[in-house]
Amino acid sequence: METQTATMNQKNQTPAQDATELLIADHKAVSGLFAEFEKTQSNAEKKRLVSKICKELTVHAQIEEEIFYPAVKIALKDKELVPEARVEHQVLKSLIEQVDGLEPDGEMFNAKIMVMYEYVKHHVKEEQEKMFPKAKATSLNMHELGGKLSDRKKALLAE
Repeated sequence: METQTATMNQKNQTPAQDATELLIADHKAVSGLFAEFEKTQSNAEKKRLVSKICKELTVHAQIEEEIFYPAVKIALKDKELVPEARVEHQVLKSLIEQVDGLEPDGEMFNAKIMVMYEYVKHHVKEEQEKMFPKAKATSLNMHELGGKLSDRKKALLAE
């Protein structure tokens, strides 16, 4: 209980979530949005879902790049996983720029979203199978890191 008390989220005094658990929850939420996109036939709903997907991915990438990746890079003395993840984020940002705010105008729009989904699945798999287990095996305080990620995410979503 001492470590949990020491890692309370200072704004609302709830226990801070483990950093990797928070990021995995984001991964699941975005995957669910992509699944909804696949099922819908409504262009209005597709536009709404893509807007939400783009916002969620943008915020998620930003908190990883600002907080999680630098901590992991130092803790692991990493020269491979984090740089690769950053490059993958750049590609993803390019895809987001191509579709965010566009009208769902047929097969090319749908194709771009599905390519984005496949790309996100690849990135998530690498993080969850390679980076997260290695990060958890370090001396990083995952609850403290999770609190920082959560606070930054809330701030970005409020903008």
